[in-house]
Amino acid sequence: MRRFLSPLLGTLLTLSLSLGVVLVGASPSWAYPFWAQQNYANPREATGKIVCANCHLAKKPTRVEVPQAVFPDTVFKAVVEIPYDTSVQQVSGSGSPTGLNVGAVVMLPDGFTLAPQDRLSEELKEETAGIYYTQYSDDQPNILLVGPLPGDQHQEIVFPILSPDPATDSAIHFGKYQVHVGANRGRGQVTVEGEKTNNAIYTAPVAGTVSAISTDANGATVVEITGASGSVTETVPAGPTLTVAVGDVVEAGLPITNDPNVGGFGQIDAEVVLQNPVRIYGLLAFFAAVALAQIMLVLKKRQVEKVQAAEGF
Repeated sequence: MRRFLSPLLGTLLTLSLSLGVVLVGASPSWAYPFWAQQNYANPREATGKIVCANCHLAKKPTRVEVPQAVFPDTVFKAVVEIPYDTSVQQVSGSGSPTGLNVGAVVMLPDGFTLAPQDRLSEELKEETAGIYYTQYSDDQPNILLVGPLPGDQHQEIVFPILSPDPATDSAIHFGKYQVHVGANRGRGQVTVEGEKTNNAIYTAPVAGTVSAISTDANGATVVEITGASGSVTETVPAGPTLTVAVGDVVEAGLPITNDPNVGGFGQIDAEVVLQNPVRIYGLLAFFAAVALAQIMLVLKKRQVEKVQAAEGF
């Protein structure tokens, strides 16, 4: 019965990237696992914002598919969709173009955890092959992280989830629960400390005229702007492209580079019901009783009709 009903009832540089574990083939410069985990005890702020958005400033769509309801002690899957144009390339840490990486964070209700390998079906094993899952902290097994992963191969990330059983845990109750999901594609524009990366727009610090453009020992471009109070320099790392030249007049706060960012972060909430099997069995019994009553009424009606026909009515 459970096997039959489950399909019917069922259907973040980063947090996911900042928090994820680096996989073989992924550049270590893409991931900063310690940033969010050391700065935030919980990846979801009181406002509801997932902290990945503090570094990944561009807003991008994210979708998630979870079952409407699940039974206790049952394995189901949450599918996080991270859509983006795979033909675009992002700026790497060195400034060269590269493909986008993706990552995701799934915040499950208390008691819900990553499903153990021995509970996965063959289909789920195939869908999760090559994906490494980790938890946000030792005492938060319900918050799962994945990434960074190559984006062109993982625009959908499957999370195998094990639902809790109220029969074995008195803190768990049947009912409706919220699931919070965040997904990122590409690198961040600022660090947790608020410093810009080379994947951000650089602006003029003061109003004035661009008096000189040079390159420092690290390969970064130094733009000197002469204003009313003297000269000020802005260092632009490799990656963004200058949109000003010597002699141009600039205004304070306006861009002097293009916007190299092609990625972004998005979050979405979903709901899942931890369903009591007894209620389902009771519902099925009710449906069966109604069907039986209808059949009996039809049979009774036909019997009455036969009696009336025999008596000449």
